[in-house]
Amino acid sequence: MEVAIHLPDDIAAAVPWEDVPRHFVEQLALEGYQEGWLSEEQVRRLLGYETRLEVHGFLKEHGVYLRYTVEDLDRDRAAHERLGL
Repeated sequence: MEVAIHLPDDIAAAVPWEDVPRHFVEQLALEGYQEGWLSEEQVRRLLGYETRLEVHGFLKEHGVYLRYTVEDLDRDRAAHERLGL
């Protein structure tokens, strides 16, 4: 989906962001992740990141905690045990 936003010149000149479209996409990613309607993978793709670690860094930079449940921890522990880590 393509989205276009018209900003009057005076408003465009007043916004503090150098890259306004990127700012809006990042805000969409942050809100979507915090509200639970975007997954970590969807945030990765939306922002054009190659790895989950880049997503983690982006979220941390913006004060957003990862959604990491006890079930996630159990799965990770089981994977580590299978791998002998």
